[in-house]
Amino acid sequence: MHVLVTGATGFVGGRLVPALREAGHEVRALVRDPSAYDPQPGVEVVSGDLLEPGTLAPAFEGIDAAFYLVHSMRAGGDFEERDRAAAGHFADAASAAGVDRVVYLGGLGEDADDLSPHLRSRREVETVLSEGSYDLTTLRAAVIVGDGSASFRMVRQLVSRLPVMVTPRWVANECQPIAIDDVVAYLVGVLDAPATAGQTYGIGGPDVLTYREMLGRTAEAMGRRRPFVLSVPVLTPNLSSYWVGFVTDVPSDVARPLILGLKNPVVVTDDSIRDHVAVDLTPFDDAVVKALAPDPTVRESASRGVPAADERGGRS
Repeated sequence: MHVLVTGATGFVGGRLVPALREAGHEVRALVRDPSAYDPQPGVEVVSGDLLEPGTLAPAFEGIDAAFYLVHSMRAGGDFEERDRAAAGHFADAASAAGVDRVVYLGGLGEDADDLSPHLRSRREVETVLSEGSYDLTTLRAAVIVGDGSASFRMVRQLVSRLPVMVTPRWVANECQPIAIDDVVAYLVGVLDAPATAGQTYGIGGPDVLTYREMLGRTAEAMGRRRPFVLSVPVLTPNLSSYWVGFVTDVPSDVARPLILGLKNPVVVTDDSIRDHVAVDLTPFDDAVVKALAPDPTVRESASRGVPAADERGGRS
């Protein structure tokens, strides 16, 4: 199958491209600046910008399936407009080229919940993509655990620098984290599962944990004591984002959407994806160990170029 990957330089895309090649697909990567992207042998690179629709037609020529992994992570008043426009231009170009399948990685969260602005935008992107003349498969994930994930870097640095944490009440919310390898396995797997065309699925790992438990287990994997976590009602997620930006090297404008996205429980309520794609799910503790001691070749492949995509499925 001839496959296009947008967001090929991002956290997920950087791992998806080689996995698609290993699965026998012909892969084309859409990047804004080809000179900043060093692809694996056999990967075709085309230049284009999803915010410039006139640049997209060559990228979609001859494509059977396309992956949409682009989403703004940084804060800013116009991020929703940018994401809406990029998704619309992608949908138009894919439809015009006769693409059969589109796969989108979005974020977990119930539609009835008071979703954060970035998760609402992800859901809006999903809606925009669904208007194209192709079969859309949407996978929704929560925290993605892996080296290069902003949220995992945030967790790792918090537990290494703060033996005591004062946090908002969201530390007691439940989350179903998933290892980056399992996310990639699902993304690749749906291409060979025709029944997943036109469907939406939640994907998660085998463990449902509170954020407090995730902090504690990460600390233990690092050989440290579990931090003492005190949750207080007066500390809002918004204030927490600035605190995280101060304590860690995750910029506050990246930390803010990550933190705001933690206010809702995010657990898979329908795991029917497992009826179509077989993935040997990685336990959280094992995913953390691998993220702390990653394969250098994987890390290098995933970090090449300038990230053009959000590194989170739900909140990476």
